[in-house]
Amino acid sequence: MTGENIERNQAKLDALTKKWWFFLIFICIQFFPPFVSKGYDVSKTGEIMGYILENAVIYSLDILYPIFKIIPIILIISIFLFKERARILFSIYIAISYVLFAILQSFAFTEQYGPAIITGNLTMFLIVAAFWFWKAIAQENDFSTHEQQIQKYWVVPLVFLAFWMPMNPGTLTPDFNPIYFLTNNAGLTFCMMTPVYLAILTLYYPKVNIATLRVTSLAGTIIGLYNLLLNFFMNPNVLWWNGVLHLPLLIISIYALILSLHKRAIRRF
Repeated sequence: MTGENIERNQAKLDALTKKWWFFLIFICIQFFPPFVSKGYDVSKTGEIMGYILENAVIYSLDILYPIFKIIPIILIISIFLFKERARILFSIYIAISYVLFAILQSFAFTEQYGPAIITGNLTMFLIVAAFWFWKAIAQENDFSTHEQQIQKYWVVPLVFLAFWMPMNPGTLTPDFNPIYFLTNNAGLTFCMMTPVYLAILTLYYPKVNIATLRVTSLAGTIIGLYNLLLNFFMNPNVLWWNGVLHLPLLIISIYALILSLHKRAIRRF
């Protein structure tokens, strides 16, 4: 694909992802019914989705947790050290991450319901992954300079909180054990890693792929609002701290979405 074709396709994606009906499609995806091989009562859809999330494949892969904590740390450091040379690898890894989020957090194999899938999350996460794969092709990020204003760094404490995810997995209460920074499952979850990836893009905005920024932040805003409702309004006595840990997702996603819709001239690459 030639540079001219890439730029033309990128312009189409930038325009497409700003259409009102594109946002409507993402909202409609949330109403996709879950797939459950043994069937279920439609009136219990919310209960079923919660059950799938609680029994998702990700919880059986704890041996991989440290790997997916260390890799992002290395990549983020490489961005600041090697800048442009780390750009493609950074995008490819994130694209693969979203494919893993889609599979590991949307699928569950249970005795009660058999194989089950949260189809809405699966679809949305794979769309986000596709945009990151495209970003690797378009190479429309510029990490060659580091001239960010200091005020952009307000996202860093939120990113640190999300990546650390200091929560006792048994009681869901605050637990600031530093070992969690390398051992919990945050590196394989959409909700904890999306703030990290979006924060990197906001630091280099506007020299980033706007369509990818927009789609990722849109998905993050939707999931963030869902978690706001679940954790603070539906079951606050148990899930309030989980809600606090999901605030970086919501806050940074809304911030990134606003940036992506800003009518500021974007540099083409």
